[in-house]
Amino acid sequence: MFDLDRFQEIWVTITRNKVRSLLTGFGVFWGIFMLVIMLGAGHGLERGIMKEIDGFSTNSCFIWNEQTSEPYKGFKKGRKWNMHNRDVVAARKNIPEIEVITPMIWGNRSANNVARNDRAGTYTVRGLYPDYTRVEKQRIKYGRFINDLDIINKRKVCVIGTNVYDELFKKDENPLGSYVRVNGIYYQVIGVASGVSNLNMFGRPSEQVILPFTTLQQIINQGDVIDFVTAVAKDGVEASYVEERIKEVFRSQNNISPTDLQAVGSFNLAKEFNMFKYLFLGIRILIWIVGMGTLFAGIVGVSNIMLVTVKERTREIGVRRALGAKPRVILNQILSESLLLTSIAGLLGLCIGVAILGGIDTAINSAPQEQGEAFFSDVIVPFNAAITSMIVLLVCGLISGAIPAWRALQIKAIDAIREE
Repeated sequence: MFDLDRFQEIWVTITRNKVRSLLTGFGVFWGIFMLVIMLGAGHGLERGIMKEIDGFSTNSCFIWNEQTSEPYKGFKKGRKWNMHNRDVVAARKNIPEIEVITPMIWGNRSANNVARNDRAGTYTVRGLYPDYTRVEKQRIKYGRFINDLDIINKRKVCVIGTNVYDELFKKDENPLGSYVRVNGIYYQVIGVASGVSNLNMFGRPSEQVILPFTTLQQIINQGDVIDFVTAVAKDGVEASYVEERIKEVFRSQNNISPTDLQAVGSFNLAKEFNMFKYLFLGIRILIWIVGMGTLFAGIVGVSNIMLVTVKERTREIGVRRALGAKPRVILNQILSESLLLTSIAGLLGLCIGVAILGGIDTAINSAPQEQGEAFFSDVIVPFNAAITSMIVLLVCGLISGAIPAWRALQIKAIDAIREE
């Protein structure tokens, strides 16, 4: 049960010298406060940057063609080559570790290439397969995305980005079924979408017009040439493995030397994702090191003031020992005072730190931001980190009282009574 008298006794002892106790408690308060602020800032930075790639499959890679750097089978060095539909089919057939592989082509981007009635704008045009949504998730505002029937029938339909919609249509106007002119050809709008991610791999998703891959490939009249290939590895398979296998297949399909590392360009999103994970792991470790160092300075202050307290109360402790107080009672008294002082100061630092972070997070969320501008998001202290910091604080409180408690136990009753 809670002993109110005992609590009051400890509290009176701590506040006997208010200024000294206040300064000592401030050291602990500042240590926990700084730890909470740094944890919140680190978490906010991590979430802000990771949101940039949220929506993209992190186990994916991107392949494109480059000039050859080695002569091979009669072809000279520096040859230009193109990827074709057959290359994707060969990769899908020969690499069972691939979860998704989908090609992409670009449409013409010229001044005011997308128009509707008297409104026009300049936007990126891409030809995609429905499977692309498994590489980059789409946030659908109206209608739907490209489907298999659009691909098979080479339909003249399109999915426009949210910014394209805002430019070409009136506010809250239903765009479905309307027609827009893309590079001089009319397409029916079947959806309005934007990418979930802020990662602008191929330009801003909100400023794009997406056409069925087969439709655009036929319209640009370049045969079965492909501009980009994106692939996602199956669960448990490294994207780097799939990346290298695809490049091997493409080199074989297009008479490129197996040792020509320059001819097939690639980008591995998984490597970038892992780099960020290790970066933020290092930041978290650094935050805990700095925070614990600051907290340790406060704990040393608590230990010192408790040593001074023990010295000032030498006679009192000696009298209690002479009256039969057991060492356990003296030990509990010193440890309780140390623990109470650190707990109150630490809890106050935690609460104020969390409140300040909450205010900062609210300000960030309420401020108008363009896509990709938020470097901080969810500026809060993770619950497990807050619990860990309090456990560390309580342990440190016990440790800070251990030395003064040991010193109190060394006091002999007869020596203490003689001391004035």
